[in-house]
Amino acid sequence: MAPILALVNLSKRFGAIVVANNVSVDVPRGQALGIIGPNGAGKTTLFGMVTGAVTPDAGRVAFNGADVTRLSPAQRCRLGVARSFQVPQPFGGMSVFENLLVAARMGAGLGAGEADRLCVETLERCGLWDHANRKAGSLTLLQRKRLELGRALASKPKLLLLDEVAGGLTEEECKSLVALVRAVKDSGVTIVWIEHVVHALIAVVDRLVVLHGGALIADGDPAQVIHSPEVAEIYMGIPADV
Repeated sequence: MAPILALVNLSKRFGAIVVANNVSVDVPRGQALGIIGPNGAGKTTLFGMVTGAVTPDAGRVAFNGADVTRLSPAQRCRLGVARSFQVPQPFGGMSVFENLLVAARMGAGLGAGEADRLCVETLERCGLWDHANRKAGSLTLLQRKRLELGRALASKPKLLLLDEVAGGLTEEECKSLVALVRAVKDSGVTIVWIEHVVHALIAVVDRLVVLHGGALIADGDPAQVIHSPEVAEIYMGIPADV
């Protein structure tokens, strides 16, 4: 069976800065893939190329076996590609429910009745039922992050890209969000997750890749990757010969 996502020899540069250097990654259906790497490693740019916000200079992106490299973000969303952002970006003047409704109607293309039902399910799933009628701009950070994830889920993704969802949270808040992400994975959604809070990532992902300088330098079992000398030296600043 073809992977749900295949990145083939992706390259991208901004002027003299190389942010993706011949990156190839396959993501099997139902897998949770973690991505780590220092700031500037090319992680967010890679997400941009998957969603269509960034056009690669070379290489291609395949989703469900079809080449989607030249499709717009909206077209990819309709196919089942959704993402959250590191800094939540809700419509602050709209209610939580209305934010979800926009994703269900515009992102997933659902009719009114089906969209309403999905939004109610998403409110419950994301722990936002009691906040359905609150303005999104009045939410706490954890609630905004739950809404950010909920908006992605309301577009009915087959592939969910998560960008730093644990950042800025307390330990208890992080645990609750990890439980939510794990439940999403268990429902059958394929996940690709960028995260600096490594222990949160390791609690969910099946596989871990490391980016450095736009290149893929490690790919495999999360525990083995984290403890590899190369990753310790490049990502954590620990000399490999120590």
